[in-house]
Amino acid sequence: MKRISVISSAINSIGYDAETGILEIEFAGGNAYQYYDVPHHVYDEMMHAESLGAYVNEAIVRGGYAYQEKS
Repeated sequence: MKRISVISSAINSIGYDAETGILEIEFAGGNAYQYYDVPHHVYDEMMHAESLGAYVNEAIVRGGYAYQEKS
């Protein structure tokens, strides 16, 4: 999945596939994770959030989405 670089102290890049609902996030430490069944409106809210890192932590990481670390 192609990711775009973002301006965040916590996140390096983000990718999203609207057809599958897979959200891929590479964190500042270099680890990348795929989150499954993420609705498009959540992706939109995330990309427009005042603090990208805070939104990801609250809505994605703690949001109950199934995930897998990408190797």
